[in-house]
Formats: sequence, C-alpha cells, structure tokens
Amino acid sequence: MNFYVVIALVIVVMILIITNIQIVPQARAFVLERLGTYITTWQTGLHVKTPFIDRVANRVSLKERVLDFPPQPVITKDNVTMKIDTVVYMQITDAKLYTYGVENPMLAIENLSATTLRNIIGELDLDATLTSRDVINTKMRSILDEATDPWGIKVNRVEVKNIMPPEAIREAMEKQMRAERERREKILIAEGQKQSEILVAEGQKQARILEAEAQKQATILHAEAEKEAQIRKAEGEAQAIREVQQATAAGLQMIKDVHIDEAVVKLRSLEALEKAANGQATKIIVPADFQNLAGVVSAVSEIGKK
Repeated sequence: MNFYVVIALVIVVMILIITNIQIVPQARAFVLERLGTYITTWQTGLHVKTPFIDRVANRVSLKERVLDFPPQPVITKDNVTMKIDTVVYMQITDAKLYTYGVENPMLAIENLSATTLRNIIGELDLDATLTSRDVINTKMRSILDEATDPWGIKVNRVEVKNIMPPEAIREAMEKQMRAERERREKILIAEGQKQSEILVAEGQKQARILEAEAQKQATILHAEAEKEAQIRKAEGEAQAIREVQQATAAGLQMIKDVHIDEAVVKLRSLEALEKAANGQATKIIVPADFQNLAGVVSAVSEIGKK
C-alpha cells in the first residue's frame, strides 16, 4: 500500500514540475507574478515557476504590430470636415510597463491617435492637409511615441493611409484639376508655337546672313579679279612701253653708232619742210644752213646703199 502511495506522490510531483516548466519562445516575454505581485519578466529560454504561488500574468509579443484604425472625422482650420485613415506601426519594448501601465493599451493608442490627429489637422487648412502628409506623419509619430513611452510601447512610424474630403470638395477639386490641366495644355501649345516661330525667324535670319556673306564674298572675289586684270593689263602696257623704249633706244644707238645724228636731224627737218610746203601755208621758213642739205642727202643716200 505504501508503495502505491509513494508512486502516486512521485507522479503528482512530476506532473507539478512538468506543468510549471515554461519555455519562452523567440520575440516573446512572460510577466511573472508571485502571490499577485510582480516578480520578474522571463525572456527567451527555459524557466520554472513555483507551483501554486507563481503565475504567468501576461504573455507579450515583442514583434512590431500594425494598427489600422477606422477613418477619423476631423475639421480643418478653414472649417472643412473630412475623414482621415491612419496606420500606426508600434512595438512593445517593456512587457512590465505594457502589462501594468494602462488598461487596454490598443484602445488607448486608438483614442490617442484620433485626438492627436484632430489637433494637428485643426491647425492646417484644406490645401495644407492634402499636401502635408509627411508633416502630419512626423508630428503624430513624435506625439504618440512620447505619450506611449510610460506604457512600454514604442511607436516606430505613423502613416496617413487615406484622406477623404466631402463629395462637394472632391468635385470642386476635380474641376480645379481639369482647369489646371487645360491651362497647362494651352501654355504648352503657346510655348510650342512661340518656339516654332522663333526657330523659323532664326532660320530666316541665318539664311539672310549666309546670303549676305555669299554676296560679300562674291563682291570681294569680283573686285580681286578686276584688280588682278588691271594689274595684268598695266603690267602688259608697261611691258609694251618698255619694249618700245628699248626698240627706240636700240634705234638711236644704231644711229649714234654710224655718226649721222646731225644728218638725220637735218633730214627730218627737210621732210617737215616738204610737208609744210604741200599744205596751205603761205610762208616757208628756210633754215640758215639750207646749203648743207644736199650734203646731208648725199650722206644719207650713201648710208642707204651700204
């Protein structure tokens, strides 16, 4: 009988030990209480608690969580009511503060994010709200992170998921966008026409410049050709004059060589006298040495015979 009692006791002790062995998985934390008082926080690994005295008060996941809250109605600075949908990325950093800090932490974060969003949007008008998502995200993350720090929660980032203005505002915005697109289209068409006219004018200007340059070049070439022709003509005339002068000089040199300078002069005088006598002159002037003309003629005749 005693043997069975011992076996039963051993079995009961083993069951108690086995049931009080706790394995904490990765990215988890267990909050342990003893007689209702916080003792410690178990991290990843194998742990054993005291039976009937210790209990695991909370099992906390340390992974990052995504909290997608329903759209919140907000009013802008210029009294426009709209709904904004936000997403909060949070992570538990302290399991003890998360367990004992606030009742229902998720509901607390949702209400806190709603009130914070209303405060931020209340300082912005409609246009700023639609174009300042980064500002809204940064401000909300900073405020929520500071407020949730005593709860053992770290707010990593906040994203504005969707902004839903009223239907009338959306229609007005669509009309404004259509008008803006039409304005930009007209500006682009006008800019294109202007650029086209500028290019055409530049082409005509360039053509006129090239034509003027060609005419100028042709005029220069024509002037150079005329100048070259005149130079060649002047050189030819000079050459002809030089040849005539050379021939004359050669003739004079020949006359000088035969020593009939005075005789030739007197012969020329006689020829001139003959021409004068054939004309209508009424008077003839006879040179004083006329008696020597016969001798000159004879001399010239002898030269011709030689």
